Amino acid sequence: MLIPGRLLGLENVKKLWLNATKNGFSSTAGSSAKKRICVVGAGPAGFYAAQYILKHLSGSAVDIIEKLPVPFGLVRYGVAPDHPEVKNVINTFTKTAEHKNFNFYGNVALGKDVSLHDLRERYHAVLLTYGADQDRQLNIPNENKPNVLSARKFVAWYNGLPGAHNLNPDLSGETVAILGQGNVAVDVARMLLSPMDTLRKTDTTEHALEALSRSRVKQVYLVGRRGPLQAAFTIKELREMLKLPNVQTLWKPDDFTDVPAELPNLQRPRKRLTELMLKSLSEQPAISSSKKFFLPIFLRAPRAIGENEIELTVTQLQNNVAVLTDKIERLPADLLLRSIGYKSTCVDGGICFDERKGCVYNENGRVLKDAVSKTVDKGLYVAGWLGTGPSGVILTTMNGAFAVAKAICDDILSSELSIAEAKPGLDFNKFQRVVTWSHWQRIDQAETQAGQVMGKPREKFVDVEEMLKVAGL
Repeated sequence: MLIPGRLLGLENVKKLWLNATKNGFSSTAGSSAKKRICVVGAGPAGFYAAQYILKHLSGSAVDIIEKLPVPFGLVRYGVAPDHPEVKNVINTFTKTAEHKNFNFYGNVALGKDVSLHDLRERYHAVLLTYGADQDRQLNIPNENKPNVLSARKFVAWYNGLPGAHNLNPDLSGETVAILGQGNVAVDVARMLLSPMDTLRKTDTTEHALEALSRSRVKQVYLVGRRGPLQAAFTIKELREMLKLPNVQTLWKPDDFTDVPAELPNLQRPRKRLTELMLKSLSEQPAISSSKKFFLPIFLRAPRAIGENEIELTVTQLQNNVAVLTDKIERLPADLLLRSIGYKSTCVDGGICFDERKGCVYNENGRVLKDAVSKTVDKGLYVAGWLGTGPSGVILTTMNGAFAVAKAICDDILSSELSIAEAKPGLDFNKFQRVVTWSHWQRIDQAETQAGQVMGKPREKFVDVEEMLKVAGL
């Protein structure tokens, strides 16, 4: 859906275009700055790191490059549409972007449009924060069947990530099984079970709303290898599920046999979550055929995928590890969603990358030259899920990004990084259709206005070419 120029206002379009082009696209932010840092990836880790550096390192300039034409990463494409309060961090990122020594360059991909070597030649420090965009596999038979999808792709589908709108999940069956029990898994379950009147007020994409309005899903299982005491979802996510209208949460009492006795030994956050589960179990009403169902199942490991079912192995906990038993169960499932974690990929041969763990070899954010000698590759850093693996919430990412940004500042101030040689920054005039912050503002305005027509916060463009046309590129 391309938003015509008249919707934006031709005068506004002209002003935005002049602002974007009057100085060209070279890295001119803070022309007097002596300390140039390039951040690869415009998600939370990248913006938080930029914020810290610009605040604490005088005479610094930060350029963020991003492979998509739009910023904000998982805040835009990962946060559930019915959690708009979480997306408020975008206001903080926008303030950072308005700093005179900050530049955003979208539609520029590391490893494709520019190499890590090129960046290191032109910046005093390079910080990699491009996140995790692949899935971990179950490695069980029939995992590649058409009715088996990743939760990551499903989230991308309803959140409008370019390229994901063609996922076409089959929602014609009544039963969905989600394998995994983290917050992403609960988000997906909530999206499948939420009333359409609620979803239509969010920035869920129109193609997803149309498909969800035709959904026949009535039961959503949430399957975990370990027990209730190890559940990875948070109390906030569980409360939301328990309050969903016309949805009944049903627990398996056998999963909680030994749980009450452990309550005194639990730390407060885990204790509160467990108490909420036990309270919900104790108040479990008679099953109502008129309702939809949320069905968490613990101590079950996926073994194989059959025809409209999944075969599970019953597990036992030994030192918090799920150990397989010889007991097998079968669970009906018309659609299976794998939600066992994300992993990063190595986009440039110059990165010391751990293929097994799916992250960059590093010590406290300082990238290593190799995995054996543990020698730090001076001037190269990593933050966010690319460095730690996919864990934690946005607050976790913020704290980690601040810590790595501090390491960059400390290294520069302690002369660990030589800044005697001037660095020019990257010349973006040589790239095709580079998106600046002013271009992004144009896309943002068009999406917001399109959403207002539909009574929602925004309607995202799901096609890169459409984004670039609206930006005037």
